[in-house]
Amino acid sequence: IFNIIERKPIIDSSQVNEGSTSNTVEGRIVFSNVNFHYPTRPDIPVLRNYNLTIEAGQTVAFCGPSGGGKSTVIALIERFYQQQSGSITLDGRELSSLNLPWLRSRIGYVGQEPVLFVGTIAENIACGISNFDEMGDLQKRIEVAAKLANAHNFILQFPDGYQTQVGLRGELLSGGQKQRIAIARAIIKNPPILLLDEATSALDSESEKVVQEALDKLLTEKGRTTLLIAHRLSTIRSADKICVVSDGCIAEEGTHDELVQKNGIYKQLLSDNEN
Repeated sequence: IFNIIERKPIIDSSQVNEGSTSNTVEGRIVFSNVNFHYPTRPDIPVLRNYNLTIEAGQTVAFCGPSGGGKSTVIALIERFYQQQSGSITLDGRELSSLNLPWLRSRIGYVGQEPVLFVGTIAENIACGISNFDEMGDLQKRIEVAAKLANAHNFILQFPDGYQTQVGLRGELLSGGQKQRIAIARAIIKNPPILLLDEATSALDSESEKVVQEALDKLLTEKGRTTLLIAHRLSTIRSADKICVVSDGCIAEEGTHDELVQKNGIYKQLLSDNEN
């Protein structure tokens, strides 16, 4: 027990004053010969000599079989884990050299299970704002973000509107409603880097449709680097680059049309997805 208590984390999020920051983030991300395994499973490699370049402002989508390492890429960019070897850089600077709170404040994340806090809908959206010195008319910004996330109309149907309590972990809302609030939180943050990890996979078909429409609006905005993991390949066809991840490596990469012409793994996944 004492060994567990005294164990020092590899990434110490309490060290808020360590590492460098920057006034601007272009959003160019490069993985170079990255090898990674989860600390609890050191004998199972997840990424093997992983190489990937994401240019600033690109939308890059990941697909492939489960366990191939897609979500691990997002976890490493967020610095939830540290790779065992290789380098990961943002605009030419090692992620490990950057101030952790600063880095995470530049990243928006929407995952499969949205995290909502006890409080109102407005409070849950507004907590995405990282710089309160520039928040301006807060209620107006909240409503603009909610409209872009296809959330405004359902919010107004509640008697208390934006002051509606969401309950513990958002238990008073449906899955689709929670997800749209999470998207609004990402929108109001206006991050230079956006990570979307199968954001519609846990929803029913009707909720998935409205949430996907909100995500499509996000993806049309220029100047933002976006990493997208999707369970439906139809949602990633317009990505600037699609990476097929298999067995810890990128097996194929290119645009939708380029990968279809290769007649390889992606085309097989596409066929399986449509059947």
